[in-house]
Amino acid sequence: MAHSDLHQLDAIRDVDHLDELLSEPTPAVIEAMGRLEGDLIVLGASGKMGPTLTWMARRASDEAGVNRRVIGVARFSDPSREAWLKDRGIETVRCDLLDPDQLERLPDVPNVVHMPAFKFGASGDQATAWAVNCFLPGLVCRNFRDSRIVAFSTGNVYPLVPVESGGSLESDPLRPVGDYGMSCVGRERVMEYFSRANDIPMALIRLNYAVEPRYGVLVDIGRKVLAGESIDVSMGHFNTIWQGDANAMTLAAFDRVASPPFILNVTGQETLRVRDVAEQFAARFGRSAVITGTEAPDALLSNAQLSASLFGPPRISTDHLITLIADWLMQEKPLYDKPTRFEVRDGQF
Repeated sequence: MAHSDLHQLDAIRDVDHLDELLSEPTPAVIEAMGRLEGDLIVLGASGKMGPTLTWMARRASDEAGVNRRVIGVARFSDPSREAWLKDRGIETVRCDLLDPDQLERLPDVPNVVHMPAFKFGASGDQATAWAVNCFLPGLVCRNFRDSRIVAFSTGNVYPLVPVESGGSLESDPLRPVGDYGMSCVGRERVMEYFSRANDIPMALIRLNYAVEPRYGVLVDIGRKVLAGESIDVSMGHFNTIWQGDANAMTLAAFDRVASPPFILNVTGQETLRVRDVAEQFAARFGRSAVITGTEAPDALLSNAQLSASLFGPPRISTDHLITLIADWLMQEKPLYDKPTRFEVRDGQF
């Protein structure tokens, strides 16, 4: 499959074109998959990011000339997600990961991507949030104690920091706001325990705000501007990254797994201002942005210098993303309709 020039991309034709772009491996991913030994399993392969990340692993392995099984695991409550993966040469296993018996029956493979998380609704169902975000990682680490594990975490483990700070570094203290963020610190602590106790090579990916035209903070802002709805700028600043780049950095992190775990912030390099982004969308839509509130002096921000130094900067700039998303919204193409709730300041999702 020919590689696209993302810098020259002026529009995304349809969902098939989008999925192909989101799963296009970078040279760093192809090299990492070429060096990696053995099969790979993706736990939680049916979420917003799971399908294209899993396909990227398949494509990168093929391009590296490595004959490996790539296995996607989920409950697959939407059977079309399972069919989508199978059509792309990915094996699938249906599994309720919180059931230890089902988890133990999974193929024993040396490379694991751990994606499950419970965020939206966490403030109303704290017990499930803690079970998925803390208890499940312990089960997975025990089950795959002889494997390498790359696990998703989140920037929500950090506190709100001054806007001018440039964002939290991987070495900064974790002081999360709210139950969701606390449970995500729990996930990291549990995984670090097993990494140290069983010498499991591991990487923890602190992602905040992956975006593509069907969902993400840019889509949330763009949809409000297009609908003429007001935009609250109290949480006035944020980071975001093209989901294809987040997929790529996550898979490339197999090159960096270590015990204790290697920690990596994955997000864009810019501190974006909600007001400015809304006005950029407004200019593309030929209308005005309705702004309410006043920017707070702090926000949930991560510093992505390390990921950029290791794997290169994101392939698509924010301005380019806004152009692509604005076109997608104006064409009324499919959306996930899953708001990020990026404007929440009290950690209650």
